Amino acid sequence: MSLITPYNISVSKAKLDRLKQKLALTDFPDELDGSGWDYGAPLDKIKTLAEYWHSRFDWPNVQEKLNELPQYTISISVDGFETLGIHFVYRKSENEKAIPLLFCHGWPGNFTEVSKVLPELVNGGPGHPAFHVVAPSLPNFGFSQGTKKKGFHIAQHAEVCHKLMLALGYNEYATQGGDIGHVVTRCMGILYPSSCKASHTNMARPHRPEHLKDPAAWDAHKAKLGPREQADEERSEWFANKGKAYHSMQSTKPQTLGYSLADSPVGLLAWIYEKLHDWTDDYQWTADEILTWVSIYWFSTAGPAAAQRIYYESVNDPDKMRYRVDAFVPDVKLGIARFPKELATSPKEWNSSMGPVVFESEHESGGHFAAWEKPEAIVGDLRVMFGKNGGAFGAVSGKTGYRN
Repeated sequence: MSLITPYNISVSKAKLDRLKQKLALTDFPDELDGSGWDYGAPLDKIKTLAEYWHSRFDWPNVQEKLNELPQYTISISVDGFETLGIHFVYRKSENEKAIPLLFCHGWPGNFTEVSKVLPELVNGGPGHPAFHVVAPSLPNFGFSQGTKKKGFHIAQHAEVCHKLMLALGYNEYATQGGDIGHVVTRCMGILYPSSCKASHTNMARPHRPEHLKDPAAWDAHKAKLGPREQADEERSEWFANKGKAYHSMQSTKPQTLGYSLADSPVGLLAWIYEKLHDWTDDYQWTADEILTWVSIYWFSTAGPAAAQRIYYESVNDPDKMRYRVDAFVPDVKLGIARFPKELATSPKEWNSSMGPVVFESEHESGGHFAAWEKPEAIVGDLRVMFGKNGGAFGAVSGKTGYRN
């Protein structure tokens, strides 16, 4: 087994000084009067955050707090690629029957998203199952190393996560994911069904049924939707028409974008902050939260330009895994959480086309970063789904989450 090594984040003074120099030399664009968020991140908000980042944001203090999370690294050999150093958060429950759970982030998220759900999941408690929680930084993200080879598709990310769980001694496990984490964990169920026994997702995207692909049929179907699903469809149409410019860029020319993200901390800030604002349900981000997330990308092991490449690789994957993950996966018990400000939400009745659905929840508020915005909702979902009366109870052999 590869050596598992404790890890502490340690950003050098030279890197911090370089960041401050770049922030001090920023040339800001102009802005149209009254444009608000219509054209992207507003100038006044970016200027305020940039000034705070330069003069008052205390990265050493943030770093100290982040290092309270139990972090490790491990070397994982990826078939046909390199051996990569993978960074991960890992907290093992004192309950020997705790359920091994892989928590997988997306973009522009990061490993810290697990922090708000970690204590409750690990501790379990009377009437609640306990979990051993593993939260990796995906390759090219956070403090994991990045690949230098083309073609590192979703399957390779799934391979890394699967091998990590095996290295920790978990031959069977459950998963939780949203965004890219949804795609990766669903891929794990396709490639490793004897190990990945159950998955909870907060970004289900079942394919539209064949009989509704005709525009007239779809329009007639939309007219029959209830208020909640009409709102879901409006949100999905907004995202498709006004929120996906980043996806087009990252999935076609990530290298061109990378020059700006790697050279300009304010450019990186604006690129990420826009999503934190647009993709949440009126979540009140603090400056420290925003800049912690952005700083993790700025100080990342593979560099600020690396994480975007997963979009290119996903779109250009000859196995089309990004489409396969939302089709029927027969051997993995599935739990689905729906949040009103998710980016693309399909009618609930389509969920069964993705696999054996054993749990569904409808939340009244919350958006794309569910574990950060609504940690109690994610914890509650997992407790019910894997609880004694839940559809995934006992899914992982010998690991019910309960002492007796």
